[in-house]
Amino acid sequence: MASGVHHPPNPPALHSFQSAELLVESLALFVVKAQKEAIDRKGRFTIALSGGSLPKMLKGLIDNPAVKWDLWQVFYADERVVPLDDPDSNHLLCSQELFSKVPIPKENIHAIDVSLLDDLEELSDAYEKELIREFAQKDAARFPVFDLILLGMGPDGHTASLFPGHPLLTEEDRWVAYIEDSPKPPPKRITFTYPVINHAARVAFVAAGAGKADMLSKVLDHPEEGLPSSRVRPVYPGQLYWFVDAQAAAKLELPPTDFKL
Repeated sequence: MASGVHHPPNPPALHSFQSAELLVESLALFVVKAQKEAIDRKGRFTIALSGGSLPKMLKGLIDNPAVKWDLWQVFYADERVVPLDDPDSNHLLCSQELFSKVPIPKENIHAIDVSLLDDLEELSDAYEKELIREFAQKDAARFPVFDLILLGMGPDGHTASLFPGHPLLTEEDRWVAYIEDSPKPPPKRITFTYPVINHAARVAFVAAGAGKADMLSKVLDHPEEGLPSSRVRPVYPGQLYWFVDAQAAAKLELPPTDFKL
């Protein structure tokens, strides 16, 4: 839509909940709403997940009759370059916390090609081709347009595998890039780049616990510092949401937005 080209990004919606349980419940409602809108519009739901504490916050989707698992296409916003049964694997974590407990077809979950673990260039190219297969023609655009990307925020402000001060923060062409020098082990990873994250229809961060409070304040109240999580600003008409609990929100100046669907 040409009219949206020069429109500034929408401001983030901050949803703060008194408990982690309420956060989990509300996040599930939010995901189901995004799913319904996508399926009504085009018959499928494209979602990308990260690792860390995020997968266990999705437990509100388990045994949830509103979830149409057969219409989900799941990708990983980042992945550690390890076998899929390695404890560091985001795919393993998401499988243990969520996918092993729900009736999602295995072919709808797009994991990395483990035959390419020794060649980071090939591995990231292969994952980019998976995205092209899913999005080319269907959502014709220069970058894929995910219905929803769910992210976490690390203690240093990183998100996906985009770390403070790293050259990948300015990558503008590739959809999927690799990193060999992650400051957090394991060092080798692949990650979506900002053009992919910022072209999603919805991006939602999930952050809970007192340990997130200082960094959350930096990311949301001082975006000018340019921390990786602050650089997530979906292009218009995309929307950015933060789902946080009261402990994580304790030091924020940004006022919360009422959660309503």
